[in-house]
Amino acid sequence: MFRRLTTRLVASHLLVIAVAMTLLGFLLLTLVQNYFLQAFEQSLMIQARLTAQALLAAGTTNSMSAVLPSAQNTVQQQSNQVIVQVQNNTAALDNATIRLSAELDTHIRVVNANGIVQADSAGLERGRDVSGDPAVAAALRGQEATRQQNDWLYVAAPLRQNEQIVGAVYLGQPLRDVTAVLTDLRARLLISALVALALSALVGLLLARAIARPVRELTRAANQLARGDFDYPLDVRAPDELGELARAFRSMSRDLQKTLQARTDLVSNVSHELRTPLTAIKGLTETLRDGAVEDLNARDKFLASIENETDRLIRLVNDLLVLSRADSQALVLHREPFDLGELVNACAEELALYAHAQRVTVQVDAPLTVVNADPDRIRQVLVNLLDNALRYSPPGETVRVKIFSDAQGVTVAVQDHGPGIPLAQQVRVFERFYRADKSRARDGRSASGAGLGLSIAQVLVEAHGGRIILESREGQGTTVRFTLPAA
Repeated sequence: MFRRLTTRLVASHLLVIAVAMTLLGFLLLTLVQNYFLQAFEQSLMIQARLTAQALLAAGTTNSMSAVLPSAQNTVQQQSNQVIVQVQNNTAALDNATIRLSAELDTHIRVVNANGIVQADSAGLERGRDVSGDPAVAAALRGQEATRQQNDWLYVAAPLRQNEQIVGAVYLGQPLRDVTAVLTDLRARLLISALVALALSALVGLLLARAIARPVRELTRAANQLARGDFDYPLDVRAPDELGELARAFRSMSRDLQKTLQARTDLVSNVSHELRTPLTAIKGLTETLRDGAVEDLNARDKFLASIENETDRLIRLVNDLLVLSRADSQALVLHREPFDLGELVNACAEELALYAHAQRVTVQVDAPLTVVNADPDRIRQVLVNLLDNALRYSPPGETVRVKIFSDAQGVTVAVQDHGPGIPLAQQVRVFERFYRADKSRARDGRSASGAGLGLSIAQVLVEAHGGRIILESREGQGTTVRFTLPAA
């Protein structure tokens, strides 16, 4: 039952609301009960004080010893009301009369200094010793006191004459009115809580469905993605976290699609690149085995071809190994400070014979420039860039290599004056196995490359924390720049 996200969301929503309402109801009822009890206590204490004042006023012209015995005549229980009449023979107290409604069921008792009941509005406890009552005992000590027992509230106020305690007024009143109010309040709170829970359940269900719907859509999209469907529609317009999740999933799906396509292309391209030299080696070997080995000139020629094809295979495998390590973040760089200008000149000397064969001049402007990098990897970058520049340069042209430093680091620029690269193809030149139209290379020599040179150069430069860019215009040549952090 609780396995579904919608059910768990609604249940947690209702649980939070139920706990909150329970605590709130408990606090509210406690506050209301304390408020009523405090107000009730204050009201009853005021009645006790007024009763004490009335009894004392009744005895102002007489001796105090006559006050308590006549209290029974002052406090009278009638059928509809309890009347404490205050009479003053020498000075009327503005016809003062204290009327305690009998509907309140107020129980009035007057006790003397010994705690003996002298007057009782109910007429049941006259002469009873109540000195053991905590409230009465406190009043006889001169303190106003209250206590609660068996749903009754009792208050006691002292009777004083000339700073002497001569007795106490002891009032009691049932709390059934307060209990009735609290019971009614509890019932109303319960009904309100049930209505609130019902409405909360409805709202929670709507919210839970709104939250769970994108999750279900993502689940379906993930299942479709596992089946190879990368185009499952997702709502990525939501500005909340679920919208961010949907956009991240869409981006992941596209990246995965590109990765799978790149893997397929890699397998296809590698198979094609391996098949050509392997086929050539097999053919040359079969020719030698069929008798060409006896012809020394043919044998040397065939063996040289086999050696060239083998070197081509080794270069291809090494290039693939570099790319694989870079993809898996396992490419190790052996950094050390070295003169980049000296390395550029060494690479130009290495390719001097090839440049002479192509009738292309290599011009190097490489001052002393120290960088902290892996010299073998940077040599590989330079050789790849120079090889491409020589490959596409027409006879009689010059390939220029220049080093300059700026705030970003050290930049190496390799410029040729070949046919250039169309703008539509420039965005793909760093893709693996991508080769421009071989008709653009002199004598179609681009076919001899695997299309990994620029890809490897980019991987190695970025592994050093640098960047590489290509600028080209048709008919005006191409310039490749890469920047390394300064030492």
